Parts: sequence; C-alpha cells; structure tokens
Amino acid sequence: MTENDRVVPPSENTYVLRSRLEEHGGRLDVISVPKGTEKSKGHHFTHEAVDQVFYFVVQNTASSSGASSSGASEFQPSAAESSERMTTLAAAKRILFLGDSITYNGQYVADFESWLRTKLPADEMPVIINAGLSSETVSGLSEDGHAGGRFPRPDIAQRIDRVIQHVRPDLVFVCYGMNCGIYKPSSPERLRAYQDGMIALRKTLDAAGAVIIHVTPPTYDDTHERLDFPYNEVLGEFASWLVGQRKEGWRVIDLHQQMTAALQRRRAIRPDFLFARDGVHPGPDGHWVMTSTMIRWFGDDLSADANTPESMMKNQNAPAEILGQVRTRMKLLRDAYLSAAGHKRPGVKPGLPLPEAIKKADAVIASP
Repeated sequence: MTENDRVVPPSENTYVLRSRLEEHGGRLDVISVPKGTEKSKGHHFTHEAVDQVFYFVVQNTASSSGASSSGASEFQPSAAESSERMTTLAAAKRILFLGDSITYNGQYVADFESWLRTKLPADEMPVIINAGLSSETVSGLSEDGHAGGRFPRPDIAQRIDRVIQHVRPDLVFVCYGMNCGIYKPSSPERLRAYQDGMIALRKTLDAAGAVIIHVTPPTYDDTHERLDFPYNEVLGEFASWLVGQRKEGWRVIDLHQQMTAALQRRRAIRPDFLFARDGVHPGPDGHWVMTSTMIRWFGDDLSADANTPESMMKNQNAPAEILGQVRTRMKLLRDAYLSAAGHKRPGVKPGLPLPEAIKKADAVIASP
C-alpha cells in the first residue's frame, strides 16, 4: 500500500483493518510505500520492498516454506511440530551459539536461555555456551582494508574444530550473514562463498553429532548512511537460500523476514525508528525481536508476544532478576570458551581459565 493513496486511503482502510484485527488478537503486517504515481492518485506504485513480498510468499507456500501438510507454517507449528522442536531442545545437554558480533554481544542468547529456564526444571537445563566472535564470517571473505588494514575478517572454519573439542555440543544455533557479504552489493560469487561456507560448517557439526538449527541473518538498517545501496537485500538473498534448504531437511528459523517486518511496523508509527544505530548492531529492541522470533519457532506464542524480556519473565511468573544473572553467566562462559578454543581476532577480551570461569558462572546461577 502507499501512504498517499487517495483512491483507497490507508487511514480509512488498511490501518482500520489492522486495528480491528489487533483488537481480536490477530495480526496484520503492513509493508508501506511512501508514494504512488501521481497519475493514479497514489494508488499504483513500484514496490520498494520486494524482498519482503518474496519472503511472505515463501513463508506461506507449503512447497517452499517448509509448512507441514496440515497447513501449519513456520511460526504457527502444529502441536506435533511444536512438541518435536521442544523435545529436541529439552534433550540437549550442551547448546552452542555460533555467529558474529551480534551473537558475541549475546543479549538474545542470554534472553533465550532465561526463557528456557522458565520451561525446564533446573536439573534438566542444558549448559548454554555463546561462542560468537566479532567480525567473523562463514563465507571466508574479507574486504580490503578491513579494520583499517589491521586484520582480515576471521573465518569460523579457522576455529570450529577447537570449539567443538572444548564445548562438545549436541545442539548448535548458527547465525551468520551480516558480515558475509562484506558490505558490498549482491554478487553470485559472494552468495556462493556463503553457501559453500555454510555447507562446510554444517558437515563439520554433523560429523560431531550435533543437531543444527540455522537462523537467517538479522536485518541491516538500510536507512543508515553508511552504504549507498540496499545491503539488506544482500542479506535477504542469504536468508532466501537458507529457507530453501528446508527441503533438504535443514532446520531454519527465518529471523530475517520477521525482523524486517517488525522494523517496518515500528516505522509506520515512528518513521525515524532504528533497531541498529550503525545499521548493523541491534540494541535491546532488536535483540528481543531475535529472541522472540526463536521462542515463537518453538511454539511459545505467549512468551514471544511480550514486548520485552522483562514482560516475558513476568508472563511466565519467573523472577526478573534471572535475566541479569543469566547475562552475567553468559559473558563469563563466552570469554572463557573463546580463549580456550583460540581465534585470530585481535582485541577480544581474554577470558578466565575454563575451570575458574565455570566455577564463577555456577556461583551466579547453578549449572545443571
């Protein structure tokens, strides 16, 4: 729809429908275009968010979205699908998160762990380890002069064997893509490097006996002035390919589509809204979209519908202080496991020796 449509004004039609649906617990995502053609009185337009339209079609077409034969979609799984996903999660003893600086920041990782603590008894909680590394890619690519020429981007392939050796995961969440296009326009070569790197990583994790859940890249905020081309569409290509791998049996959570749609909804109310001030690194709002998208994939709509992690904990009748405790624990273990496994990224805070870090982490919240 267009905001200047004088034939079917959105204020009298689309937004009224959205409000009425929300009153009854429904949801309508609006992809808004500022202006249509003057000749059509704003009613006809060239779409500026074709990737979102594409993802909507993929998400809601059984043959390509991974929807079940019962008609359940990715974020509306059938009871059987929800049960299978939660069983996989609950059966894990050691869960590993891999990714770049967004995962290294780890707020979405810690908040996901906090949510899981509301679902499982303390003696059944898996150990959750964040081994995200800033600047890292799965594509193995690096732009000329990265970090002022001080070092090329690290590649997960350089350290994955050591990470597996130290963490011994049986379930791994993998979220790469933001750095993998090295902030350049779309190209078949860079897409292929991303695909090849992800397939290689998957083979390594599979050989280690881990269950793998892929998370498509977060949103790049293209309103930021850092780039003069739509880098979010590059990430959209990565996400589209990952979603397509569901037909090969891959478990894929499509964060990119959900986060992009959430950004559009916020901007319909506040045009200057940003998830990431630098276009890349989301603040608390963006991290909560990441967490809630993952929670919803596991079938917990009540928790995912909360506006903040604090509201989520309140809805689950869980103490809010757990959030801070889990974040402290996450950082202690993250730094220790990153140091123990080793990496080629300068400037990363060294961690404590593993035994000391585990002891301190257990003093914050007892491990299972």
